Amino acid sequence: MKSRLAMLLLVLSATVSAQDAEPAAPAPAAAAPALGKERAADLLAHERVLKADTQVSKTAQVVIKGKNIPYKVTTGTQPVWDKDGKVIASLFYTYYQRTDVADKSRRPLVLSFNGGPGSASVWMHIAYTGPKLLNLDAEGYPTQPYGVHDNAHSILDVADIVYIDPVNTGFSRVLDGKNDRARFFGVNADIAYLAEWVSAFVSREGRWTSPKYLIGESYGTSRVAGLALELQNAQWMYLNGVVLVSPTELGLKREGAVGEALALPYFAATAWYQKVLPADLQSRDLKDVLPEVEAFTVDELLPALAKGGFLDPQKKAQIAAKMARYSGLSETFLLQHNLVVPPEHFWKELLRAQGKTVGRLDSRYLGIDKSDSGNAPDYNAELSSWLHSFTPAINQYLRNELQFKTDLKYSLFGDVHPWDFKNEKTGDNLRLAMAANPYLKVMIQSGYYDGACTYFDAKYTMWQLDPSGKMKDRLRFEGYRSGHMMYLRSEDLATSNEDLRDFIRKATPAPNAPARY
Repeated sequence: MKSRLAMLLLVLSATVSAQDAEPAAPAPAAAAPALGKERAADLLAHERVLKADTQVSKTAQVVIKGKNIPYKVTTGTQPVWDKDGKVIASLFYTYYQRTDVADKSRRPLVLSFNGGPGSASVWMHIAYTGPKLLNLDAEGYPTQPYGVHDNAHSILDVADIVYIDPVNTGFSRVLDGKNDRARFFGVNADIAYLAEWVSAFVSREGRWTSPKYLIGESYGTSRVAGLALELQNAQWMYLNGVVLVSPTELGLKREGAVGEALALPYFAATAWYQKVLPADLQSRDLKDVLPEVEAFTVDELLPALAKGGFLDPQKKAQIAAKMARYSGLSETFLLQHNLVVPPEHFWKELLRAQGKTVGRLDSRYLGIDKSDSGNAPDYNAELSSWLHSFTPAINQYLRNELQFKTDLKYSLFGDVHPWDFKNEKTGDNLRLAMAANPYLKVMIQSGYYDGACTYFDAKYTMWQLDPSGKMKDRLRFEGYRSGHMMYLRSEDLATSNEDLRDFIRKATPAPNAPARY
């Protein structure tokens, strides 16, 4: 992303180090005398078998907020061990360390996860917080040539960052084929092995005394919310902050009328962006319109939906009229749906008369279907656009620029299903972690045009995290004028990274400040 920045000069000097790899490398090593040592080494690097423990490092520099920031970037793998110490899998990671900071004890460390489940860490890595940014236009649409350039908004000036790919995402792989998939692919299994991995990483890198932050996006928010408590309870590692980007429900229930009502403010934001609201609303700023819609949702729509089929017909008509005003949908359409419109119906219906659909993860994006009839779009317009730009950029960057040599496919979405969603209590776990750790603060970041994890649903999650209200001063919400990956829009990239900087600074206590109530 994007045309907003000129390319900045990047000076790279490479240093490569490798630790013993597992499993043992096959045939090419034996062929070294015939092929020559250089050719044999090249073949070994390109085996389609993941090396369990390896590193490649480079040094570079980037200008952030007008200041030159030198850094070291390490791509590598680190094992996942079973309880007997056997290597059963290995996770690929990319680790950025600012090199002109001598005292790491005060230097924050951010551990970054994406979601899915089954998604690699690529999204926030080369589009949000890292020192490299993929080529997009100012609104987040793909441009050619594909690739990356320097990110003048990266948070590397205030924190070191590691991007972690869970098992079967990115280059990460299960190495012991006999292992039960249930060991990795479920809400609680995922949290348990990742906590062990994080603890080992922090130990290897000497970062136990650093202030530590987790950031997760989409399903990654369930992951980091659960990790906050698992790290405390199983690894005795206490965090300073957790950032939830486009959060899921975190296991906090919202069935029935509550869940049905929460979508309306998102409908309103999308209708505003697509310019289909009544003129008096359309002429106002989005952030002026949304509080009005939110108040209607909580004070009028939710009680009406709670009455179901016993809602007075006249009241139902009044509610439908107001919903039509705020959503861009017709009263007839709303009444046909008994005031509850499934999101896929909304994506299809809003611009049906124009022959367009709107995107699920970001309703700024438009699609065209084979037929204008039907109840759902043929495809996700926004995801197709993103894969267009992210896939070539991450492959070029890791393989060519950072010189991580492998013939493994970098899986933006990996084989992790079926996923065990039972017993998800990550929201409750995050609340308990906060209660037990007075240092721990939480920030939520959401895009107004996200139809998968809507911004008002995220607000509801924040409200329900701590029903007592005793920790609400440690919870923060920030909204942005884009979608699920709000950082794709250049203006929001700058703002959201600045919000992260502010959050990290405020959640890092002054020297010798005690953690106490």
